[in-house]
Amino acid sequence: MTKLNQLIAISFLLAVPMLNAATYKGQKVYIASCKPCHGGGQELAASKKMRTWEKIMENKGEKLADIHMASKKAQASWEYFSDRKFTKDSRHLEDFLTEYARDSGNVPACN
Repeated sequence: MTKLNQLIAISFLLAVPMLNAATYKGQKVYIASCKPCHGGGQELAASKKMRTWEKIMENKGEKLADIHMASKKAQASWEYFSDRKFTKDSRHLEDFLTEYARDSGNVPACN
């Protein structure tokens, strides 16, 4: 295999995991699970920078779940954050939150 073919193959293999998460799916998760308490996606997503969202969403959203589980105000969401559905949705939610973070320059269309 030539070096160019190897480079293309490696690039493809590294890009495949990034294709698993989808901003539009994260937006749907946000609307269904987060909007009732946090309002529109623009306010929440833009409240933090991309790097901060990445840190909060590490380990399938473990820190985000911990924040909600520690808050009495978030008691209505405890079932969601302790469910396996949240860990499945977390990669999409992370993609949505980082895509529309304060320093991203993007604005979501959540209504």
